[in-house]
Amino acid sequence: MIGLYIFNVDQSLSSKFIFINKIKDYYTEKLVIIEKTLTKYFFQAQTIENLELENQDLKKFRLLYTEKNLELTHIKDSHMDLKNYKADLRLAQVLSYVDFDDFTKVWLDAKKTDTQIEGLISENYAAGIVVNKDNQALALLNGNEKSNYAVYIGENKAPGITHGKANSNILLAKFIPIWINIKIGDEVITSGMDNIFFEGLKVGKVIAIKKMADMQEAQIEPYINALNQNFFYIYSKKSLKKIK
Repeated sequence: MIGLYIFNVDQSLSSKFIFINKIKDYYTEKLVIIEKTLTKYFFQAQTIENLELENQDLKKFRLLYTEKNLELTHIKDSHMDLKNYKADLRLAQVLSYVDFDDFTKVWLDAKKTDTQIEGLISENYAAGIVVNKDNQALALLNGNEKSNYAVYIGENKAPGITHGKANSNILLAKFIPIWINIKIGDEVITSGMDNIFFEGLKVGKVIAIKKMADMQEAQIEPYINALNQNFFYIYSKKSLKKIK
């Protein structure tokens, strides 16, 4: 009888453990499913975040590409533009003053039949401009009121236009934008924006500044005294484009 009882108890416990094992397997299966679901969710979330970061990087690179492409286009256009011009440099000697009471205007031993304004260079410095007067080259030296050419002033490249100052070797740079900072000691160079000179030819240094309501002027001490030179180079930049 005791053996039968033990057998029944074993069967009962066995059936209980089978039931418990089924419950355990069920919850284990569910936990595995939940874990997989959570893993999939977090993986998708991480993937989305990574894609968003990659998208931001792509946007950044696209903007940088656009910027560089514009720069390259500008360089290409500038290069093509330069190909349409030919620079010429020729030596000319001073013949005489035009008027004995004005030392800033001299005749040069060069013919000039066009109306283009050309640059006058002496010892690697800007010395004035050359114009046509009765098919003869007339030099308007630094100091002449009509010797006007475009310049840059200082490291900020403030634009200005040169003018002569009466009875003085000092030059004026006029029409300088008031919002661009310039200072005494700034170097003045040709800008080339008027096609009279190329950019970078030295002119002089700023020795005084006058500020007005909407613009400023700078007094410039030129590097060279153009009034006592006997030889100059005439610089011209001629267009190769055919006029239709």
